Amino acid sequence: MSILTKLRYHSDQFSVNEKNITDVILGDPIAVTTMSSQSLADTCQVSQSSIVKFTQKLGCKGFTAFKVAISEELGRQHAIIQDQSNLHNQISASDTLLDVAQKLAQEKTNSILQTTNHLNAAEFSQVVKALNVASKVQIAGIGGSALVAKDLSYKLMKIGIPTLNEFDSHVQITIANTLKPKDVFLVLSYSGHRKDMQFAAEVAKKKGALVVAITSLGHSPLRSIADITLDTIAEEPTIKEQGSRSSSISSRTAQHTIIDLLFMSLVQNREGDATSLIRDVQGAIDTLSK
Repeated sequence: MSILTKLRYHSDQFSVNEKNITDVILGDPIAVTTMSSQSLADTCQVSQSSIVKFTQKLGCKGFTAFKVAISEELGRQHAIIQDQSNLHNQISASDTLLDVAQKLAQEKTNSILQTTNHLNAAEFSQVVKALNVASKVQIAGIGGSALVAKDLSYKLMKIGIPTLNEFDSHVQITIANTLKPKDVFLVLSYSGHRKDMQFAAEVAKKKGALVVAITSLGHSPLRSIADITLDTIAEEPTIKEQGSRSSSISSRTAQHTIIDLLFMSLVQNREGDATSLIRDVQGAIDTLSK
């Protein structure tokens, strides 16, 4: 997990002084990369040793290594972060169509970059292996996540993986109750707070299926239920004057990033078989237009 991601999403685990240090770092990470440990300590009004100990708590050998890690992360994101306020807070009802388009593009790009930068390769590989050999895969989701779940189900069926997907939450729970130890239950929910999705995951787990959750990095209840969690990171656009959130735009972008990567990884693993199936399906569909 990247340093800035740890700071953004795990501050609830920090002490008062550590939260103060976190606020200063996230407020201007570029400036922090040019500071000495003493100057950062003075800014945060803490001791120099507190700064060093905090960087070590984050997994760095010391303050210098901490600054290098931040610099590398900012480079990977292709952005100079001087203000951590979200772009969507700058969207105004008076913005032109081009303004909104550019800000929306940046939001979606940020979701993709943050989600892929945070990816745990080992856990992701476990999910790919499980899907590749599963007797049956159930993909569950409600609302905006249901659309992404349906997309993934189509993708998996296209390469020969037996997949079940239904929009109705009661039917999803019913299907989960039929799963067995060689099956996989994959649930998509950005917040993870949907009681029906939590219950379906618990039912699947009791039946012995591997439970995989594609959910947010924050305090998603699904994290405590799932055997493996694939994290998504997103901030939703809003209209500043109205304070209204969008229809899961950035969160669906993050989810699509994960499912597309799962699909491509499975195609790689299944080699010629997957390619042949995709070609056959496309050929069959093409005949309909003749």
